[in-house]
Amino acid sequence: MRIKWYGHACFRITSEDGRSIVTDPYTPETAGYEPISEAADIVIVSSDNDTYHCRADLIPGQPVVVNALALALEGGHQVVNGFPVQAIKAMEALDHHEHDPDQNGMYRFEVDGIHVGHLGDVGNPLTDEQMRFFSGIDVLLALAGGHPTIALDDLYALIERVRPRMVIPMHFRTLRYKPRNTFWIQSFLNYFDPKDVDFACKTEIALSSANLSESTRVMVLTHAC
Repeated sequence: MRIKWYGHACFRITSEDGRSIVTDPYTPETAGYEPISEAADIVIVSSDNDTYHCRADLIPGQPVVVNALALALEGGHQVVNGFPVQAIKAMEALDHHEHDPDQNGMYRFEVDGIHVGHLGDVGNPLTDEQMRFFSGIDVLLALAGGHPTIALDDLYALIERVRPRMVIPMHFRTLRYKPRNTFWIQSFLNYFDPKDVDFACKTEIALSSANLSESTRVMVLTHAC
């Protein structure tokens, strides 16, 4: 499969047979990243009311839209176009600096035998149940910018517990991201030995179970938009 980072919490995951999933698409005008021009088969959003995470309507084509929060409230599991998708409830930061916190959903799915987890827009330490939800994850799409999402100490506690084979940071400050309320990527990378960090220096990488490390590595992508 291939993973492409558009920016913020939005990725495109493409299976070997060409089917694609887009995660948490943003509003270009407020996020600062360019519009997404590629069509998708499935779009997963962590909520339906956060314009940084829910703009499935801006993705070309006629994708099936999965609301992770709704899925979490309705049983937590669904097979969508052949892809198993699971979700669990989460909350924005209870001490959010800008507005009252809203619920959202964290989610995971399997593509080409690789289990991918997305932290949605969680802003608090994960509960034991939420930690268990991510057991067996191969690739973790991790909120790496700190408040208003999960604190980096709490994120690292999750990584230490579930030990994904790859962590791909997202939702951190970049030169394109308009809000200036998040950390640059180095704050997150300081938690890791430099020898365990790779810089793709491109927007998209190809992954297979065979080329994933047995120990946790961090892969930093360049945003595409």
